[in-house]
Amino acid sequence: MIVEQTEVKSIDSSNLDLFIRATEPQLRERGVFIAETANVCLRAIEEGYVPLSMLVERQRLDVEAGPVLEAVRDHLGEDPGTLNVYVEDRSELCDLTGYALVRGLWMAFKRKDEPSVHEFIEGKKRIAVLMDIAKPENVGAIFRSAAALGLDGVLLDHSTVDPLTRRVSRVSMGTVFQIPWVKATREQSEGTKLIDILKSSGMTTVAMALTPGSISIDSDEIRGHEKIAVVLGNEGRGLRREVIEACDYKVVIPMHRGVDSLNVAAASAISFWEIQKR
Repeated sequence: MIVEQTEVKSIDSSNLDLFIRATEPQLRERGVFIAETANVCLRAIEEGYVPLSMLVERQRLDVEAGPVLEAVRDHLGEDPGTLNVYVEDRSELCDLTGYALVRGLWMAFKRKDEPSVHEFIEGKKRIAVLMDIAKPENVGAIFRSAAALGLDGVLLDHSTVDPLTRRVSRVSMGTVFQIPWVKATREQSEGTKLIDILKSSGMTTVAMALTPGSISIDSDEIRGHEKIAVVLGNEGRGLRREVIEACDYKVVIPMHRGVDSLNVAAASAISFWEIQKR
């Protein structure tokens, strides 16, 4: 891959559209995502994502961008494409973007094709299912826990935040590029359709829900199942009633001192740890 360096001269340059004007939905529609910080970009490159361009502070060109560009050459040296690197002083970049760049480096990458939900589920033993989770910070933290604790993948319904948004990939420390995931269609996300798909694929569905009859997540009965899908819901509302009722188990994490529940990201880490015990 050829690396070409260009000085940023105007905020109106079309070269900067991906970084400062395109919204996340527009990026997704174009098959592109933006990654922030050198470490996150390195993870994406190592996992085979193809970079399209870079925007970087001049002061960080050697320290931050240098290792990233070296990784591009190592992993994509034979690629006939061109990587455009746009460079400017920090003060100018802050004016262009309206805020300080995260560690002074952004990269635009080409998205990979996603498998179908059925293809994704095949062969997996332990997965997380995210339904209507709205905060990028939570989705990123859940991905990091899922990767660190050995889950086989993450399935997201249509309303959950896209894992390749800047905030999610940064909070996840780049693990969104390392663990398999798929986002269901709007139709598949209606009602209990995703739960039905999981069950038909042999998955035991486990809803994290504060409902009467819920059992502790550390149950040996649950861990005994060969295939488990832990279903996590919205930060405020939790899972929809119909989804809870459709799942095979309703589970909770036992609480003390009158605390009723944990943040969904914290709860996910505990649940992932428990279902991996065999």
